Amino acid sequence: MSEKPDCEAIVDSSLGHELEKGECDVLATVMGVRHLKSDEVLVNEGDADHTLFILTKGKLSVNSKVDGKDVTVYTMKVGECAGTRAFVDLAPRAASLKAVGDSTVYTLEPKDFESLLESHPRIVYKVMRGLFRLTHKNLMRMNVESQALSNYIHKTGGRY
Repeated sequence: MSEKPDCEAIVDSSLGHELEKGECDVLATVMGVRHLKSDEVLVNEGDADHTLFILTKGKLSVNSKVDGKDVTVYTMKVGECAGTRAFVDLAPRAASLKAVGDSTVYTLEPKDFESLLESHPRIVYKVMRGLFRLTHKNLMRMNVESQALSNYIHKTGGRY
């Protein structure tokens, strides 16, 4: 029998804030658990893998190729999600994910998630709202960073 995801970790994640206990139990039935050793690669940039990941233990480095070298662009913390674009768009991976120390992720495949559409549409709706919130939060952060960079380059909006 495969390991079942813990609902508390799902609800505590950036994806599951709206889920009630019973809804989380249903979602957990279509999710998997993956344990990673330190430095183990979860996915590579460009892979056709469309799995959504919720980090529940440890850290993951998000790496992109810059001039042919892997560069860490972000380090994920417990509760954060990765793979939202690949999950929703079914697009190739935009970055690689690698364990920083022993780590655990919960996994969700698009086809398994879609299997809940007919029987549990509220759960699907709440998870999709969570995905939208994550995407919106990332976009807003990028806008702030872009504005700060523009201010720095043009010497406006502060002391530089």
